[in-house]
Amino acid sequence: MHPETGQEALRRAGLLERFHDFARYEDQAVRSFDKYGQLQFEQLASDVERQRPEIDRGQLRALLMEKLPAGAIKWNHSFVSAKSEGETLVLDFADGCAEQAGFLVGADGARSRVRALLSDVPPIYTGTTMYELSIDDADTQHAPVGALVGRGMLSAKGDGKTLIAQRNAGAHIRVYVVLGRASRGIAETRQSLIDELHGWDDRLVDIVRAAGPTVRALPLEVLPIGHKWPRHPRMTLLGDAAHLMPPAGEGANLALLDAADLADALNSEGSRDQAIRSYEDTMIARGADAARRAMHVLENGGPQSSEH
Repeated sequence: MHPETGQEALRRAGLLERFHDFARYEDQAVRSFDKYGQLQFEQLASDVERQRPEIDRGQLRALLMEKLPAGAIKWNHSFVSAKSEGETLVLDFADGCAEQAGFLVGADGARSRVRALLSDVPPIYTGTTMYELSIDDADTQHAPVGALVGRGMLSAKGDGKTLIAQRNAGAHIRVYVVLGRASRGIAETRQSLIDELHGWDDRLVDIVRAAGPTVRALPLEVLPIGHKWPRHPRMTLLGDAAHLMPPAGEGANLALLDAADLADALNSEGSRDQAIRSYEDTMIARGADAARRAMHVLENGGPQSSEH
């Protein structure tokens, strides 16, 4: 969580102190290797000047839910579409239920169904896919891998490919193998990813070998930088629904600050039209700046973990 975005949003929500109960300041270290296992760069957590402590997404979600009234979230209640009836929006859900609302916020991510009500611009595939795996109980069951990853994030690059391993809470490590178009169409298996790293240092390949068999393909898609839509009096977007970009450590932070800014705008004096205009102008400009930085990261060696 970055101090100027994610932590700022948590502060406004009255959750910053609770955040510190979960924040892992010790897991901010960074190690970078080449494909041969030669260390290229290292920064210890104690050397980090700008404090950006880690927190697992599940912990962050639970933290945010502490401020919500019981029943505010309806699980397994998938949104399908919405239509206007006068000053009211009628929301249809996959289970056949319908709800009425006066205002709809699309916070539903990369494939946002709410976005489709405001914009006909589809996400664009960048040509890069991240393949996600995970390692449980790394420090006990896979001690050499746990020691190599260290307290934070490891990355290794070579042959146009990137290997990322990031420590989560509870000795859990998330692993990503990032491949470009040349590797498109590979089988989504652990062995196929090991084969992609042929010729890499065995210690690095062992990170993939230590992972469980489940592989999740995450094609990296983006919206045009500065993506806009016609202003709507009863709808808006935030987070990836508004400004989808490659992972570069900004996504969750921007979504939280977007939400805080929207809440503040709606609670301020003035009309809702004024609130939406003020919020969207700020959010779109901020998202465009972040998207430019994220694209620069992608074009110069590949993405970072979405959490770092």
